[in-house]
Amino acid sequence: MGSALERAFRLLLSGDPQILSILGVTLKMTLFSSVTALLFGAPFGVFLASARFPGRRAVILINRTLMGLPPVVCGLLCYMLFSGVGPLRGLKLLFTVTGMVVAQVLLITPVVAGSMETALASLVPGIRETARGLGLSRGRTFLLTLGESKYALISTYLLGFGRAMAEVGAVSMVGGAIAYKTNVMTTAIMMYTNIGDFSFALALGVLLLLLSFVVNALAQLLQRSVV
Repeated sequence: MGSALERAFRLLLSGDPQILSILGVTLKMTLFSSVTALLFGAPFGVFLASARFPGRRAVILINRTLMGLPPVVCGLLCYMLFSGVGPLRGLKLLFTVTGMVVAQVLLITPVVAGSMETALASLVPGIRETARGLGLSRGRTFLLTLGESKYALISTYLLGFGRAMAEVGAVSMVGGAIAYKTNVMTTAIMMYTNIGDFSFALALGVLLLLLSFVVNALAQLLQRSVV
């Protein structure tokens, strides 16, 4: 274990091209998928928390069910859609980073929406009273609710970012874990562990933890500035 850890740190400090490639693909996929999921999921979560319409409870129930969608099921559905016999085969998304991003967005958007809905549930009554007193329209009330949820937005984005970075099942099925193309940290850790290269897997694991630490530290600083 000690020698594997020592070699892992040597690999990290040496700027190994394969590690740099895996890191680049991971960051690209994670940032694109988490930001896209936030853009879709956050407004939908605010809508679920603040709006009142027939069937609202059923929509919330469906969204919460999708929050627990197994990644391998999502990966299978995307594989079937993007494969040579699928309806979206013309887009050529299979075994590409873009296809991995699509699968991640399908997985993370319900999580983002559900997190926002839960975080705002206790704030909405007060915001609604304020909006009624100011005579705001529904559209401006929605924007006010979105503006008052800055802290929740940051926390929700962190949740989505962490989910995207830690995902294995869907990205391995859609991306294929192709070296220097679609291999990300989680799939690479699994692959190198299976072939017995524990030093390389450990190096990627350490890098994954460091990346998570940096992102959370930056988010904490941002939260302090907006609160």
